[in-house]
Amino acid sequence: MPQKVRIALDAMGGDFGASVVIPGAAIALDRHPDAEFLLFGDSAKIASQLDQHPRLKAVSRVIHTDVAVSNDDKPSQALRRGRKTSSMWLAIEAVKKGEADVAVSAGNTGALVAMARFCLRTLDGIDRPALAAIWPTARGESVVLDLGATIGGDAHHLVALSVMGSALASVLFNKPKPTVGLLNIGVEEIKGHEEIREAAEQLRAMNLPQLDYIGFVEGDGIGKGAADVVVTEGFSGNIALKTAEGTVRQVTDFLRGAIQASLLARIGYLFARGAFAALRARLDPRKSNGSVVLGLKGIVVKSHGGTDAEGFASAVRVGYEMARCDLLTKINETLNRDGGALASAPLAQEAVS
Repeated sequence: MPQKVRIALDAMGGDFGASVVIPGAAIALDRHPDAEFLLFGDSAKIASQLDQHPRLKAVSRVIHTDVAVSNDDKPSQALRRGRKTSSMWLAIEAVKKGEADVAVSAGNTGALVAMARFCLRTLDGIDRPALAAIWPTARGESVVLDLGATIGGDAHHLVALSVMGSALASVLFNKPKPTVGLLNIGVEEIKGHEEIREAAEQLRAMNLPQLDYIGFVEGDGIGKGAADVVVTEGFSGNIALKTAEGTVRQVTDFLRGAIQASLLARIGYLFARGAFAALRARLDPRKSNGSVVLGLKGIVVKSHGGTDAEGFASAVRVGYEMARCDLLTKINETLNRDGGALASAPLAQEAVS
């Protein structure tokens, strides 16, 4: 019988706390019966939700704390106030102690990254973690990072992101040498900030055996699937993510308005319901919810704070799959291959507190 995947949940994180986290965990359990859960948060609030899901209750343990990290807390404030006692910290600490294989939180992104880095520490050769997500594309899926773990970074940082992203992609997509592109305002070598051009020169010169650097990728290239891995610093990455999410909502609203515009349009919809259902499923952001905080000595997954139970279940799925495929071991093997690619790519200093 396969070993259980132990998942620690910050039951107080996100916009809705336990009212989304617990039903989301129940959905995830239906899909992954070999999972079990540690639930950190207000036991009374958790219990009221858990009573509605007896199967989940049977494989869960509740650890009480009434301290929750606010969405408005700065990372430094969260570390001072919530270290050792908050539901977010305790979920991450369970991974450090070996009590859980992965931690999942929908809470404050900055606080989660800061706490995870402080508690778990980074992998050898990594100074800063990155948020990496699976991005649906016209060709399938790509890994995109950094989506906002830290802001800014020099050429060495972008090279390190490329190495980590390619390691993740090789695990997820079963590709020994994933293609990697740097997000830029054009594909020409003369375009972009100096650090992006320098990173491109370094990647070409290093000719790393674990990745295939293909050059610059423009914004529309992400959705086209121009590369298996698209690399950018956290500021641009977060803007790209939020822009894509907003565009999906806008397109959905446009389609809904067009269908309701006339009787003929509504009749046409009846004949095309299957196609519209497939499109809606394809564009559903909940299915791609869940970003890995990459570069840590432990697996931490960030869920969108405003998602529903279905979306949170997707984030739990990401953590489950990362743990089940032994992500950390495989990434370490990739990072250390041929003497360690990062030894020749020192990272930039921390950009934000």
